[in-house]
Amino acid sequence: MNHQTRLQELSAFLKAQRAKILPQSVGLTPGTRRRTPGLRREEVAQLAGVSPTWYTWLEQGRDIKVSPSVLDAVAKALQLTVDERLYLYALALESGTGAIPPEEPQPQISPSLQRILKELRSCPTIISDRRCHIVGWNEAAAHVFLDFEQIPYEQRNMIRLLFTRKEFQRLAVNWEHFVSGFLAIFRAYYGQFVEDEWYEQFLQEMRGLHPEFQSLWEESRVSSAPEVLVEFRHAKAGKMLFHLTSLLVQGDVALRCSIYTPDPNSATEAKLQQLMDARK
Repeated sequence: MNHQTRLQELSAFLKAQRAKILPQSVGLTPGTRRRTPGLRREEVAQLAGVSPTWYTWLEQGRDIKVSPSVLDAVAKALQLTVDERLYLYALALESGTGAIPPEEPQPQISPSLQRILKELRSCPTIISDRRCHIVGWNEAAAHVFLDFEQIPYEQRNMIRLLFTRKEFQRLAVNWEHFVSGFLAIFRAYYGQFVEDEWYEQFLQEMRGLHPEFQSLWEESRVSSAPEVLVEFRHAKAGKMLFHLTSLLVQGDVALRCSIYTPDPNSATEAKLQQLMDARK
């Protein structure tokens, strides 16, 4: 992300977060002349204890000096979560961890992690890297989602697959909500590695190929590890409910382990077992 792109992203993020806050939730009267949803710029400035001009410049993406203490005040005024605060600091202070080598090789799954994947028989599990490339999965994931082995590694990006593969679009009952969760994870990486130009190139590609991508991206959700209940309508098994838990794998390469645990109050686990038995 180059300097100007970073400032543009900071501007878009602040506007999106400001629009989410109801005036009455922070003790302000809604009024009748609000042209846009959420708070006004001067109201955010008032809540943060900064000048309206300074906040306006910040939100406009001007190249101004900011300090962590003032960003703390802005984050508090905008009611940002921990992940959203980290994203704000990364954009405003250029505090990312640096670029990833352009030709980074495909991460290798360690034998111990392979064993964990195998042992999670009743939980579809996917291992992805910090660019959301899928680098590992278990048998259960292949049955519920698709056989990732048939997809070349360079095309095996989870964000791309959500928009290009009909299997995913038919699978999720609320496809937009499902995609939004993955974009929140992707945005967390995007802020963490602000110097890596790959992210901006990928975003430009997705915007050009998939018109619906931009509206979902503009929601500006940020989450390093969302935990959600996901409902699928599987072509063979019918309704399936999973609790998604994301775990970060420590090591030389940042990997994410996404585990879909069958809802205990549903018949999901039994249906999954039937799917797997049918292939044997």
